[in-house]
Amino acid sequence: MEAAFARVSKIAASTGLPGIEAATSYGTPALKARGKLLVRVKDAETLVFMCPQDEKAFLMEADPDVFYETDHYRGYPAVLLRLAAADDVTIAGRIEAAFKMQIAAKAKRR
Repeated sequence: MEAAFARVSKIAASTGLPGIEAATSYGTPALKARGKLLVRVKDAETLVFMCPQDEKAFLMEADPDVFYETDHYRGYPAVLLRLAAADDVTIAGRIEAAFKMQIAAKAKRR
């Protein structure tokens, strides 16, 4: 899990998004912004990204080798990503999308 978290942390830093910090979620390494979960390491091969339901369905249909869900995540605004199948650009895009969902969209509502 350490290698997975090191990779996602490095990619997150490259996005330049403000306030992303290392944390934990369900006992695993995670990245949060303003206390809101963006991504967490599920296991050494899998990341969990916060993701709107409609976008999640699109991602899983468009690239099922990278994006999927298990029964546990069905109906929950998160998508699973296979690390071995995803390039850094894809991971950066999911970090940015999770940030937008969790932080930027909520800031606009205030």
